[in-house]
Amino acid sequence: MSDGFATGEQEWRAHLGTLRQVVRQELVARQLAAHLPERPPRRVLDIGCGQGTQALLLARRGHAVTGLDASARLLDDFHAALAAGPAEVGDRVRLVQGEAAAVAELFPPSSFDAVLCQGVLMYFADPGPLLGAIARVAAPGAVVSLLVRNGDALALRPGLLGDWASMDMAFDGGSYRNRIGVDARADRLADLTAALAARQLPVRQWYGVRVFTDTAASDAPLPDPATLDAILRHEERAGRTDPYRHVAALLHLIAVRADGPAAL
Repeated sequence: MSDGFATGEQEWRAHLGTLRQVVRQELVARQLAAHLPERPPRRVLDIGCGQGTQALLLARRGHAVTGLDASARLLDDFHAALAAGPAEVGDRVRLVQGEAAAVAELFPPSSFDAVLCQGVLMYFADPGPLLGAIARVAAPGAVVSLLVRNGDALALRPGLLGDWASMDMAFDGGSYRNRIGVDARADRLADLTAALAARQLPVRQWYGVRVFTDTAASDAPLPDPATLDAILRHEERAGRTDPYRHVAALLHLIAVRADGPAAL
């Protein structure tokens, strides 16, 4: 990922498995599954794969997954997870250490049937080149999954937390300080949809992620299984329902690569 994420990597790793992270990962997995069925198996690229949460789920479902990340430590975590699982799942995964910005140089055009770029765009001041690279490596008909910070509701988190000093910047700007201590950028739905359409990546569906649990403490543990099931059920419903999805902390956009050359 970008150098920005690298400064918060330790905090990210420290909070894996907490309520906010489990809600994020589980909702994204459920939403993506509706657009990426098990059959036929797809060639999947996960840009900024990190510890491999989403990539592993897809490999277990039979897809051939390439994980790209700049962090040696997170890729080590991914390797450890592969080693602890069935050999046939590991055989479907290829890990590449490299920067997200180098996607177009690392992989040939139209080489993937699905591309994931989740929690990455917020670390790029200008996401345009990366969106162009995604369009370049995505084959016609490929599913593209983007998870971004919701710039249309950026003031909601600080407002609910009583962080009034941050409100003006949240209302008027497009940047914020995230939970791992890194300055990042948010995307507005209409702007990102237009940027994707210009690159032959029309958005087919979008979801909200973390409508109700975004203000939970960063170290909030998982509740009992019945409560967690209820949280996920209600978060999943809110994430596909207006007006709730519009105020989610994160937006999950599903685009499909159209025929034609990609604009860079």
